[in-house]
Amino acid sequence: MQVKPITNEVTIVSTQQEKKNFLRFPYHHYEEDPYWVPPLMMDQKKLLNKKKNPFYNQGEIVQFLAERNGIPSGRLAAIIDHRYNEYHNTLTGFFGFYESIDSQDTTDLLFRVASDWLRDQGMKTVLGPANPGMMDEIGILVEGFESYPYILMPWNKPYYDSLLKGAGFSKATDLYAYEVTQDSVNRERMHRAVEIVKKRMPDLHIRELNMRNLKSELVHIRHIFNESWKDNWGFVPITEEEFQAVASDLKMIVDTKVAHIAELNGQPVAFSIALPDYNQVFRKMDGTLFPTGIFKLLYHRRYINRIRTALMGVLPEYRGRGIDALLHQKAIQNGKEVGYYASELSWILESNVEMIRVAEKIGGYKSKTYRMYQMDL
Repeated sequence: MQVKPITNEVTIVSTQQEKKNFLRFPYHHYEEDPYWVPPLMMDQKKLLNKKKNPFYNQGEIVQFLAERNGIPSGRLAAIIDHRYNEYHNTLTGFFGFYESIDSQDTTDLLFRVASDWLRDQGMKTVLGPANPGMMDEIGILVEGFESYPYILMPWNKPYYDSLLKGAGFSKATDLYAYEVTQDSVNRERMHRAVEIVKKRMPDLHIRELNMRNLKSELVHIRHIFNESWKDNWGFVPITEEEFQAVASDLKMIVDTKVAHIAELNGQPVAFSIALPDYNQVFRKMDGTLFPTGIFKLLYHRRYINRIRTALMGVLPEYRGRGIDALLHQKAIQNGKEVGYYASELSWILESNVEMIRVAEKIGGYKSKTYRMYQMDL
């Protein structure tokens, strides 16, 4: 019997059908994986929509779809963030939305065509994954596959790290997720830290986010975020339009009991926003809201008992004073009152020793490790 040869092909996504295949690939790819959480398709469409996602005001994207013997076998996007390159004075391209069957040939071919496109645009290195920007989901999960990811955090096949290394990538940096529960939290240490900080800064006040005055709150939060993160790896200043888009997406799920601003003498100096873990709801859905998904969402959201600290910042001149610990303490304390059992702090750069120390001191343990990859073109 003659064996049919394996054919691998990669297509630049252009038609409506190819766009659908690109979007839907993960939903088939992970259907047998119990810990993958299907994101809402409407949100994924928005990430890729050049008219609706403000990232593309300064970014470019080209999508590629791989087929093996005519069946979709992987996908990849080549991305250029011009503002990133201007800020860092570099010529760096990005890859994102990477998925593949367990085939080195498929991964190699995807990155070959994506690298060729980036090289043609003048890029010298490639970094990723970013989906599509550094304010979106980033990283490949390399440790912690045995549990569900928290909201807006990825979960992927365990073999991805091996395929990326086989394609020529090396580690750029690791990002950590720390989890703390109402059982593991070190309440005594947190209480002592609170008392010390209060003595040092008696005029420090931590209040809940004011949703009625959200426009003004966002001005303070964006300023603190850009100032506190500006020296960190991979940072790009977030524009007002981008921040408004993020706020528009998140304001429907923010719980002010776990979203706080720290003020010193009435001036905002730090903030922390934890999000209810809607992945606990999404994992019971198929990525769609209609016709039945909306009812599942409304029913199951009442049972959410986890939160994720997704955004946090302390103005540089106020670092090292324990304000971040107070913000975590406030979220954990309030969270217990409203039924949140577990909290994830993510992501934390492996080089951010101060933040790692805070996470460990309050009783957190490293639950997941995500990796960013780089390669010279």
